[in-house]
Amino acid sequence: SSGINAEWSLRPGEHGSHKVLPVIPQLIIPIKNALNTRKKSSVCTSLKILQHLVISANCIGEALVPYYRQILPILNIFKNKNINKGDGIDYSQQRRENVGDLIQETLEAFETHGGPDAFINIKYMVPTYESCVNN
Repeated sequence: SSGINAEWSLRPGEHGSHKVLPVIPQLIIPIKNALNTRKKSSVCTSLKILQHLVISANCIGEALVPYYRQILPILNIFKNKNINKGDGIDYSQQRRENVGDLIQETLEAFETHGGPDAFINIKYMVPTYESCVNN
């Protein structure tokens, strides 16, 4: 989606949250739709965008918390689909295309940057998630 591509150009520190915050609601539906395709490439790109948004400005993580109910159910489905190839090499890890790993990274970014209510909201939607902060 063009909305997703437009935000992909954000770099941490280059834009203040005042430019990103107003478009968060408009980004949620395209991201949710991309996740719901369940196509690995779309899911991976969406997760990378979500991570990027969360670290791009201070209050973006907290601004996403109300949208967890739209974003996280599909992540819960995929979370345990981390590919285990035994002794084989999973080359998807080099390209950051291992869905399970990207989901874990995204949830950790949500928890780290999402403020005091992030963990409980993540845990509610993704019961197998373990805190990366409260260990």
